[in-house]
Amino acid sequence: MSGSSTASSTDAPVAYQQLPPRWTPSSARPRLPLGVAVVSVLIALLGLAMLLAGLLFLLGLLFGNAVPMVFEVFQSIDLYGAGILAIVGALLLGVATSLWRQETWALWTTIVLVFAATAYLFFTGSITVLFVLLVVLFVYLLAVRRYFY
Repeated sequence: MSGSSTASSTDAPVAYQQLPPRWTPSSARPRLPLGVAVVSVLIALLGLAMLLAGLLFLLGLLFGNAVPMVFEVFQSIDLYGAGILAIVGALLLGVATSLWRQETWALWTTIVLVFAATAYLFFTGSITVLFVLLVVLFVYLLAVRRYFY
């Protein structure tokens, strides 16, 4: 009896009143947090200082008196130490640049380095203001990880 009327209503195509707007992906990056910008600049300054110290020592070895000894930051390193110092400085500049660009690998590299420094200070018994600052920085970097892609 009423079965024939329901069968005819289910055969009709479904019509919608209004479709939702079409989704288009946005290419907008999240804004760089202020603390990450400060950490990135500090890492870049440290990397630049290490790179220049290593290069100035190497130039002093190569050219003798052309580079005054006043400009050499570390007088007690050798050729290999200066080369390693310059390479580590260049790597730190790369990490700082990538941290500024909000790349995930740079964030995790920074987190690992901060954790390692914190663990070193903890196990050597150097619980100072630097230790507290590193713990705060570690927690902060974990909190802002959603801003990285």
